[in-house]
Amino acid sequence: MPIILQSALVSNLYFISQLLFKRYGNNILVQLLGRWAEAEYSSSGQLIPVGGLVYYLSPPTSLSDVAANPLHAVFYLAFMLTACALFSKTWIEVSGSSAKDVAKQLKEQQMFMQGHRESSLQKELNRYIPTAAAFGGMCIGALTVAADFLGAIGSGTGILLAVTIIYQYSEMFDKERTQ
Repeated sequence: MPIILQSALVSNLYFISQLLFKRYGNNILVQLLGRWAEAEYSSSGQLIPVGGLVYYLSPPTSLSDVAANPLHAVFYLAFMLTACALFSKTWIEVSGSSAKDVAKQLKEQQMFMQGHRESSLQKELNRYIPTAAAFGGMCIGALTVAADFLGAIGSGTGILLAVTIIYQYSEMFDKERTQ
């Protein structure tokens, strides 16, 4: 889920930046947000970011692009890892997977951690769950960045989403087959 949220954030920034650039392209604040130019081999008028914040939030297209502009690559890597980690930590709070929710579920199932009281279970879980969520989000972000840096067909985000959806369908088919 964190990669979907990160992708939506970047898509919205692209959209807003393109709208502002087309309308107020000479404004310095708009240019700081993003400068756009028509893609070199595009016959449809596709715009690509060439400057500003949105340029640094866009993935480098290949390893040669990474070597040519390492600042862009480092900024993109840092942004992706940070955004995915933060969205993962936020997602566990929203989705019912926080330490408080897990402690409540364990109590309802009459399960406990040996050596810990019920009141300290949430504190103990709170030491691990947010860290694990952030690390998992960073791993997903790193997979996406690696695919983007290697110039995969499509985007790293698209590949990750496709694999996730296919895996969920295969789990559903296996579950239906066993019933």
